[in-house]
Amino acid sequence: MGAARQNTSFPGPGSTLHGYLALPPAGTGPGVLVVQEWWGLTRHVADLTDRFAAAGFVALAPDLYGGTVTHDRAEAAKMKRALPVDRAAAQLSAAVDHLLDHPATVGDAIGAVGLCMGGALALHLATREGDRIAAVVPFYGLPDQDHSYTGLTAHVLGHYGERDASLPVGTVDEAAIRIGEATGRRPEIHFYPAGHAFLNDEKTPSTYDPLQAEIAWRRTVSFLWGHLG
Repeated sequence: MGAARQNTSFPGPGSTLHGYLALPPAGTGPGVLVVQEWWGLTRHVADLTDRFAAAGFVALAPDLYGGTVTHDRAEAAKMKRALPVDRAAAQLSAAVDHLLDHPATVGDAIGAVGLCMGGALALHLATREGDRIAAVVPFYGLPDQDHSYTGLTAHVLGHYGERDASLPVGTVDEAAIRIGEATGRRPEIHFYPAGHAFLNDEKTPSTYDPLQAEIAWRRTVSFLWGHLG
């Protein structure tokens, strides 16, 4: 167990929430919400937030676990089980409010990028928030198979590993069809010759794939600018 990377706070449902905020060199830019993996608001998540800021975005990673991080799978699973989807969505909705209200944020809609658990939550949030989220980018994560995408208006870019045993290609394909049916647009889905969490350099050498991570990163930045710029 460890401590989350926090440098900001904002009003949440019934309490004050915390997170990690990074501003672009220009001082202003479109907003991007970065949604954590089940490990918590780790160094990896904070680093990605800094990278989004360096790419020109006002980036915010809300801390959904209230200050705790772990690198133990059993502990991470326990913390994830203790976070109901509806409560996470309410916290993320408050983070959307905070990001849209921030004086550095340009525009009336933001992007949402999520990792594993966060990928599923980002899609859930985009379904819930409608036009307030213009672009959503899940990395190796999906909501439950019975999740309804009705109400989703955001453009979708998904990154998934061909060798990810936890999320088979067929399951991703089925979700893509349902997203297309709900939005009237075909989501942009990419499969990589990699396993789960291939973007996470904290998991080196078990899952991190620097080449595939860089390809996915460049696609993500281009996609976000295309829909938020």
